[in-house]
Amino acid sequence: FGLLVRHPGRIHSATVKSVDTFKSTAMCSVFEAVFYLYGFYSTSLIAGLLSQIEPHKICVCVRKRPLNKQECNKKEIDVVSVPGKGTLLVHEPKQKVDLTKYLENQVFHFDYSFDENATNELVYMFTAKPLVQSIFQGCMATCFAYGQTGSGKTHTMGGDFTGKQQNSARGIYALAAQDVFTNLNHRRFANQDLCVYVSFFEIYNGKVYDLLNKKAKLRVLEDDRQQVQVVGLEEVCVFSAEDVIKIIQTGSACRTSGQTSANANSSRSHAILQIVLRCNNRAATLHGKFSLVDLAGNERGTDVSSNDRSTLVETSEINRSLLALKECIRSLGKNSDHIPFRMSTLTKVLRDSFIGEKSRTCMIAMVSPGMASCEYTMNTLRYADRYRDGVSCPNNGHGQAEPLKSQIFLQRDELVFSVVFIVMHVLLNKIQH
Repeated sequence: FGLLVRHPGRIHSATVKSVDTFKSTAMCSVFEAVFYLYGFYSTSLIAGLLSQIEPHKICVCVRKRPLNKQECNKKEIDVVSVPGKGTLLVHEPKQKVDLTKYLENQVFHFDYSFDENATNELVYMFTAKPLVQSIFQGCMATCFAYGQTGSGKTHTMGGDFTGKQQNSARGIYALAAQDVFTNLNHRRFANQDLCVYVSFFEIYNGKVYDLLNKKAKLRVLEDDRQQVQVVGLEEVCVFSAEDVIKIIQTGSACRTSGQTSANANSSRSHAILQIVLRCNNRAATLHGKFSLVDLAGNERGTDVSSNDRSTLVETSEINRSLLALKECIRSLGKNSDHIPFRMSTLTKVLRDSFIGEKSRTCMIAMVSPGMASCEYTMNTLRYADRYRDGVSCPNNGHGQAEPLKSQIFLQRDELVFSVVFIVMHVLLNKIQH
């Protein structure tokens, strides 16, 4: 049972079913019923409690996707495994001088790791959900997906794919929007009189294009208060999560894509969905902002199908902006006085997510499990590992939260096992009669 809680990436989707599911399965198997109950309590309790006690600004997670159809047809070996809550293993293929082949285990540690069975909802619960809470407290939050093209970034952020059709209601974009309106209607925030605005734009070759206004080209300027403004960006006032989902669908259809060796429809731009809370007054004062970023795939020039000049420039610009983002995150983690956000357009538009005490950041590193992608997977994990190394908080980034977290785990186990004992006692009595 302890494995289910301490390894969130391995929690099966069935464990978050409702208590009704528990009731319907109880007579089938006492132990199945206990499994459902424990999983239900573990997921909801830990997600709620840990979101309140993690004090560090940067959360670094990794998600492994399943082998895709192309990899299965080639009979590729799965070289990535997720043995624990924050641990990921890469079984890297090596070759000795005598040409003997072997696998060498490379171990990486992050805040959370998710295996191929994890759903978007589960990933969201441990990554972006706590950031939604923070913007109601006046924070500037950023959650971005990073990884090789074809590793599942757009699936995670935008929603599940069925063929070429995307279900936008099942991605982190939409899940965050649903939680924003849930919080907005809560009595705790009802008296703040807040309005929700959404913008959706892409950065392609260092230029900004509005995905909600026929891809109009926009300028990025810094005003006299040193605030970066995207001039002319359309902000749409929304009143429900359904409004946001329609905006996601409209913007995603306009996004720039291209063909690579790993993905026939690879995103070649950084897409940024911003959910903005403004006070409902004449000045529409900014209260909080959540930037959700689906980054372009990181690859080398040789990975794209065509190697013409424009494609090489495109790839170079993508890699340059990703390097700039890495430097900003590292500086943020080290509490540096200078954040080099002017290095690229991407980091410029995300400036308020890096500057100030109220900035919060979460990185979701996406990895492909096939042996052919092992080099790219290692590069992604090293990139994410540098972020984690940059976090300056003591005790592995958790500061004073670690003793409290251990106490919560202990109290949770006591509570749940007490409930389990009672339920088993009642069920066994019913079965005997």
